[in-house]
This record gives sequence, structure tokens and C-alpha cells, in this order.
Amino acid sequence: MNILLVDDEFEMRQLVRLYLQQDNYSIDEAENGLEAYEKVKNNRFDLMILDVMMPLLDGWQTIEKVREISDIPVIMLTAKGTVQDKVTGLTRGADDYLVKPFEGEELLARVKALLRRTLSKEEGLEILKYRGITLNIASRDVKYIDQKINLTQTEFDILKVLIEHKGQVLSREQLVELIWGIEFMGEDRTVDSHIKNLRDKLKWSGIEQQPIKTVWGIGYKVE
Repeated sequence: MNILLVDDEFEMRQLVRLYLQQDNYSIDEAENGLEAYEKVKNNRFDLMILDVMMPLLDGWQTIEKVREISDIPVIMLTAKGTVQDKVTGLTRGADDYLVKPFEGEELLARVKALLRRTLSKEEGLEILKYRGITLNIASRDVKYIDQKINLTQTEFDILKVLIEHKGQVLSREQLVELIWGIEFMGEDRTVDSHIKNLRDKLKWSGIEQQPIKTVWGIGYKVE
């Protein structure tokens, strides 16, 4: 697996590299957002770990530019740890968000979980359909009628899980467990931000009736 590590601090890149090489990941590095963008444009990576406070292009600008050309899974790894910072990262296209200082074991767990979600293929069922929405599980493509909907890895997984459990209310904790495969470690707004992004993209695709319903005090469902 090839991982692009983006951070302007050499010592931090070295620390993260040491953690990741324990599991034999292949690591490439960029020290600013512009370099990271060029590397994603010209190379294939399975995942990107991205800092926020960097020269030339900060993390927010970088992920917006990267999302124009790639759906690469992104974990933001940064000292900016307020709820609003996390919401900003997830809104702009990050799949996960981890705050510095961090535990190496947690970083590895999140990397493994995100790669597992990205690379896994369903046995048997490869096409999932719901009210004009078609999910190709193998290629991870989503279409509404004939129009492609560009979703991040996390948005795809949320939609997939909700459709698979249609009619059932899933709490935020259940969604995290089903999608990430880890205990719930974020604030409610982390999940809510992914849901908001997903709803917006479904609306922009021309879906008139929003399929994802909020069940107040519990969680989310599709009818």
C-alpha cells in the first residue's frame, strides 16, 4: 500500500513514517500542499495523511484541489483540534480526522480501517439499488439514474450502510462501528458533517426527495 504523508515538519514526517513502516506501508512524502497536489496528480496512492498548517497551500486548500482530481482516502492529522476544525476538514472532503498529539496505535488503526473500507469488495452482491440510486460496490461508483455522483470514501460507505439497513434507525455510534470498525471516538458533529455533505451531493444530483432522514435523538435512516 502506498501512502502519501504531507506535513511541513520533518520530525513529524519521520515519526509518522516510523509508525507506518511497522506495517510495511510504502511511504512517500511532501512538505507542502502544492507538492502534495502535484504528487497525487502524477502518481497513484492508496491513502493520504494531511496536515493543515503548511506553506504554499494549507491543508484545507490542498484537500479541495485534490478532490478536483482524485477520490483518494484522506486522514487529516493536525494540531487544529476544535470541533469547528474537524467539521471544516470533513466538509472539504476528508474521510477521517486525528488530532496531534496522537497515539501511534490509533493512527495505525484508522489507516487500516480506511484502507479496508476502500479496498474491500462485497461477496456476491456487487450492485445496490435504491429509488434510482445505484451503488457499484466493486468500483465504488454511485449514480442517480445516469448521472454520476462523486462521493468520498466515507460518504459512499455511509450511503451503502444506510441503504443496506433501510427502514432501520442507525445511531451515530452504530454508523461508526459499521463503517470504521472502531469504537466511537469523535463528536456527534463528525458524523453529522459527513451526512450533511452526502445529503448536499444527493440533492445536487437532482434527487427531489431526500432519502436520508434524521430521527431526532437517535440517528439516521433511509425509508
